[in-house]
Amino acid sequence: MKSYAHTMKKYEALGVNVDKVVQQLATIPISINCWQGDDIQGFEPSGESLSGGIQATGSYPGRARNHEELMEDFKKAISHIPGTKRLSLHAMYAMLEGENIDRDQLKPKHFEGWVSFAKEIGVGLDFNPTFFSHSKVKDGLTLSSPDEDTRQFWIRHGILSREIAAFFAYELGEPVVNNLWIPDGFKDVPADRLGPRLRLKDSLDQIYSTQFDGVIDCVESKVFGIGVESYTVGSSEFYLAYAAKHPWVYNLIDNGHYHPTEMVSDKISSLLVHFDKLPLHITRAVRWDSDHVVALDDELKEICKEIFRHDASDKVLIGLDFFDASINRVAAWVIGARNVQKALLYAALQPHEQLRELQNKGDFTRLFMLQEELKSMPFGDIWDYYCETQNVIAGAEWYESVMEYENEVLLKR
Repeated sequence: MKSYAHTMKKYEALGVNVDKVVQQLATIPISINCWQGDDIQGFEPSGESLSGGIQATGSYPGRARNHEELMEDFKKAISHIPGTKRLSLHAMYAMLEGENIDRDQLKPKHFEGWVSFAKEIGVGLDFNPTFFSHSKVKDGLTLSSPDEDTRQFWIRHGILSREIAAFFAYELGEPVVNNLWIPDGFKDVPADRLGPRLRLKDSLDQIYSTQFDGVIDCVESKVFGIGVESYTVGSSEFYLAYAAKHPWVYNLIDNGHYHPTEMVSDKISSLLVHFDKLPLHITRAVRWDSDHVVALDDELKEICKEIFRHDASDKVLIGLDFFDASINRVAAWVIGARNVQKALLYAALQPHEQLRELQNKGDFTRLFMLQEELKSMPFGDIWDYYCETQNVIAGAEWYESVMEYENEVLLKR
């Protein structure tokens, strides 16, 4: 507490209300991706292998093999993550209880167990239709397929997924993000770029024909994936334009889904000009959209600074999207989520009003000096205090708890 009090005075000298920052941080939800816990396998009876440009590499022991194990692992992870949490589910995690049904037949009842789990542990839910790892991904295409039976199958899946998200919103009494991403594209140079995009637009028009209460619909672009290196139907330009023309559809940005020199932190302010909400996936791309566990790097800090610079913590909807099968999966959840929380805290402790004033006055020398000095401010003391207020271990000691869990639970699977 002594170090906290000393550090707090340093920030308060810059005009930052540290106690207010700590209280605010505790209320910012982070939607944690369920698929880190089982390498994006899902629990469908068919057990189809990963496809659609997605790979989870590694063979670390202890992967969750069923709903019960995944829930148990998630509860362990969030016991070491401060703040407000949500759980992001994919359709492939439905609780079918032996029913032999396909994704175009899913109903809210197949997710009642997840709703009960969310209520039990006090987290919100978000949802994602699953357009990959399925035999009906025909020639690498789903909603843009020229095969009408294939396209209609996936349209039905998209519609039913929105109904499931609406069920979550009703049961939990809060908005639910329903995010649509498809793997559609071609490995080599296409003969027709327009046709697939026209079909995708028609598919989306059918899926989003009506608005659902409590559902925040969004579409997610990508540059390319494995096997679709030359052309992606759902490009950034396509989805941004689509969201701009459809009042209840938003454009989700993922910081692994752009060209290597593009920075998502630079895109946030542009989208906030035009949209009242901005869904965001935070991951870590290493040379491509590799979905590495989130690290506390410069781009993550800059993304979070953009959120606080524009007073947008209630507009930017933060979700995680990473999967690593080469390390302890529970630890991966904890490391990634805590790093996002640390970056948010670091960003919230910046004297943004003072920095903005210096820019507007043209005092770029003082602005640069202050920006650099802030980098070495001891925000770790504030982090320790924040964790203490959240009844969560602040330092690396949480790791021993996870290793104990590995020995007692994970290694026995």
